[in-house]
Amino acid sequence: MNVAVLSGGVGGAKFVRALVETLGGENVTAIVNVGDDLEVLGQYVCPDVDSVVYALAGLADDERGWGRADETWNALATVTALGGEDWFSLGDRDLGLHLLRTEALRAREPLSSFTARVTRALGVDASVLPATDDELRTFVETAQGTFSFQEWFVARRHRDEVDAVDVRGSAEC
Repeated sequence: MNVAVLSGGVGGAKFVRALVETLGGENVTAIVNVGDDLEVLGQYVCPDVDSVVYALAGLADDERGWGRADETWNALATVTALGGEDWFSLGDRDLGLHLLRTEALRAREPLSSFTARVTRALGVDASVLPATDDELRTFVETAQGTFSFQEWFVARRHRDEVDAVDVRGSAEC
C-alpha cells in the first residue's frame, strides 16, 4: 500500500513517522507545508519540512517538541549577546541544515531537490516533498498589524486575535 499524506508541523511529523513505522518508508510520501517558511538571520528556514525530516531520521527533540535532539545554542547566544534578533530559536545543529539549504536555493536548486538530498543523506526511506518549490508565505492580520505566521506564532506567542489570513507567493494562490 502506498500512501501520500499532507503534513505540517510537529504533530504532522509524528503522524508521518507513525505511518512510516507501520507501512515502511518506501510506501509513504509526505507532502509538507511550506507556507510557514521564513528567513532568519539570512537563512532560509523550513520549520515544517525540517520537523518531518528530523522525525523520520530519528533526530527530533521529542522532549522539547520541536527542533533537533541534543541541540546546542552557542550561535544563538552570540546573536543575543550582540543584540541581534533572537525570537526564532535556531540551534547549532539545525543551523547547519539552514546554511546548506540557503546556499542550495541561492544556486537555484529547487527546494524539493535539496530536501530529497537531505533525506537520503540522513537515511530516510520515505519521500518528503515540499508542497511547492515556489516561495509561499502565510501572513496573519491582526489589530496590532500584519505578521508572518512564524512571527505571530513564535515571537508574539499567538496572543493577537486573528482578523484574516493572507497567503502570498505561488501564482496558484
